[in-house]
Amino acid sequence: MSRHYLNRDSPWLLALLAALVALGPLSVDMYIPAMPTMMADLDTDVSHMHLTLSAYLVGFAVFHLACGPLADRLGRKPVLYAGLALFVAGCLGCAVSSSIEKLLAFRLLQGIGACVGPTLARTITRDLFGPSKAARALSLIAMLMALAPAVAPTLGGLMLLILPWSSIFFFLALYAGALALVIHRLLPESLPQAQSLHPLAILRNYQELVSNPLFLSVTTAGGLVYAGLLAYISSSSFVYIDMLGVPVQYFGLIFLTAVAGYIVGSAVSARLAHRLGSQQLMLGGAILALLAVGITLTAALLWPPNVSALMLPMILYSAGLGLVLPHAMAIALRPFPHIAGTASALMGFIQMSLSAAASAIAGAVLRDTPLPMLWLMLLITLGAAVLALRAGRLDRRTTP
Repeated sequence: MSRHYLNRDSPWLLALLAALVALGPLSVDMYIPAMPTMMADLDTDVSHMHLTLSAYLVGFAVFHLACGPLADRLGRKPVLYAGLALFVAGCLGCAVSSSIEKLLAFRLLQGIGACVGPTLARTITRDLFGPSKAARALSLIAMLMALAPAVAPTLGGLMLLILPWSSIFFFLALYAGALALVIHRLLPESLPQAQSLHPLAILRNYQELVSNPLFLSVTTAGGLVYAGLLAYISSSSFVYIDMLGVPVQYFGLIFLTAVAGYIVGSAVSARLAHRLGSQQLMLGGAILALLAVGITLTAALLWPPNVSALMLPMILYSAGLGLVLPHAMAIALRPFPHIAGTASALMGFIQMSLSAAASAIAGAVLRDTPLPMLWLMLLITLGAAVLALRAGRLDRRTTP
């Protein structure tokens, strides 16, 4: 009996790919409100709680290097199934962890499994939509995916009112299991041509990518803007709940403003994708993120920290991220249809490595004021803007 898979004209295909991408932010944003409670229950400190995010991001980053080549050889769906199984195991381990050491180990495993979602969703988008339509499709997926960080902190905070923090990880395990069933029934296999898994062939593919200055510039620029957001997110529960006294059940509402900015940025990105080049939109987004951090830092230097002065500029930052990410992905993947999985994997590795470093540094420098976090974000976004400008010059040289 033949299966009826979703085709590329179906809005449900974009929704499914968005649900895959959402695996990453859900794994971060749902447990952020629980971090102060987890810190007390596990008898640890702020810097070690930040390491639970860094451990997740390290696993997320490192497995990208294997995930891409495996998907280019074995197909997209088998690697998705394996990754989701590892993710479920990591979630269950986190839920029953009784020490910070065990939690760190299972967060690492959770990150290894979670990386298949965003990595292969990008790859499948490139497979099915081609180079000309991938940027718009990725922008639409980003808009749908924004529902995850909009709902996740609020849901996590509400669950904490009636359930222990372990319930968050049980919920994530159920989400991944349901996703695997839907993928099995509705998602087509999109691998165009199997690639070799010989180590030398894999090394040649990665060498082709890292020797391309445009690929490195746009990937690092996008990764830095995302890393700036992760520095903010990883510190946010301590800043808003502990420093500024925001009740845990209202913490998620703060994220809604940032998500609204991301949705607006993604919508503008999708609408203008045909009129303006991806380079202009990516550079505009990087400058917008830099401007947002500058406004926030200036306000923090002039007045005592308050919720509005931190929260409102992050709307601009998130809008900038919504402009940067889909176009950075589209530009980076455009020259490499034959190794799209490997290219997407290296993008994810760079992005998540930068995010893990930013989160760890933010945890090390955070004290009783958000100023160290903001200085870190300023340095990160300044680097992103410089690289986005360089990428624009490189793209003009290489585009006929």
